[in-house]
Amino acid sequence: MKKNNPIKILSFIVILATTISCSSSQKKGPRGMAGQISEYKVMKVKPQSTTLYQEYPTNLEGIQTVEIRPKIAGYIQNILVDEGSFVKKGQVLFRINDNDIRATVRSAQAQVKVAEADVVAAKINLNKTKPLVEKGIISKFDLESSESMLKAKEAQLAQAKANLANAQANLQYAIITSPTNGIIGNFPYRIGSLVSSNIPQPLTTVSNTTEMYAYFSMNEKEFLTMIKGLKGNNLQAKFRSMPAVSLILADNSVYGEKGRIQTASGLVDPQTGSVNIRATFPNKEGILRSGGSGLVRISQHVDSVIIVPQNATYELQGKHFIYTVGDENKVHPTEIGILAGNLKNTYVVTSGLKPGDEIVVEGIASLRNNMPIKPKLVTQDSSDDKKDSGAVVNN
Repeated sequence: MKKNNPIKILSFIVILATTISCSSSQKKGPRGMAGQISEYKVMKVKPQSTTLYQEYPTNLEGIQTVEIRPKIAGYIQNILVDEGSFVKKGQVLFRINDNDIRATVRSAQAQVKVAEADVVAAKINLNKTKPLVEKGIISKFDLESSESMLKAKEAQLAQAKANLANAQANLQYAIITSPTNGIIGNFPYRIGSLVSSNIPQPLTTVSNTTEMYAYFSMNEKEFLTMIKGLKGNNLQAKFRSMPAVSLILADNSVYGEKGRIQTASGLVDPQTGSVNIRATFPNKEGILRSGGSGLVRISQHVDSVIIVPQNATYELQGKHFIYTVGDENKVHPTEIGILAGNLKNTYVVTSGLKPGDEIVVEGIASLRNNMPIKPKLVTQDSSDDKKDSGAVVNN
């Protein structure tokens, strides 16, 4: 009779114990050790009111920006203001060297005197001719010649006076003044530069920045949504009934003054499908400058919308999903529609959820379809993810 090997028997017992242990572990599944069901925070959604903020990139310009160009040719003799300084209407900005112009004025003055003398001489000659014609000493033709000569000399005098007036005007143009109150721009030309009326760049610009225009655009659908429901019989009246808009500066700070939307372009750009819009902001402290940039923030109050934390959602193939709690506390992924744009911490849900639905708000990475959970109900206001009073849409 063949004896059993103790070593083989011991190995068999170890393998059998390992197999039983693995089988037991597999049966526990997602419930964890000893069949326990994990606890998850759950929120019951309800309609609420909130304020949405839509933001649009904008370029800033003063309400009036004037290019300063010389009307005459000459060398810059003086620059009497500094770049970026505030100037008043009529303040002298530049002086063009006027030596040649002054010489032209003196020459024109002399030509006027010569022409005046010629007119006097022609009148004297005419006065002498008239009695001689009456006495028949000379012919009537001589009288007509004298009259024509006087008219020619008077025309020459008028031309000389016009030349003088033009020279004097050019002398005034040598002093360049500001046409309005505003901020001086850059100086591409310096003292000694030869300038004229056809230079490629202006001497500088003067921007009236007491108020600022903020130009931005939105697509046609957004524009129609914005004006829908506003009071007024026309577009201007609707704009007047709109809430004030805010300006986000380049450093992400909020500008201290509110603005108003005033105008919108009459045409939709066929290339981009966008509508150009202009808002106006006061600028009493001069903080805003022409050429600046920022974001125009438009607020929109909405009622009866469902808001969920972003952390409670996940994205799959461009679609957004959220775990809802169903019968027997089993979770199911539910597709939801959200308001387009990048929101801060929350999503405004447009479809997929209804008031009273329960959603999982934490730990969704460990959830699976039809997985049972132990729900811990939290209120919507106490959700850790609800930190903002409104949602911001960046366009």
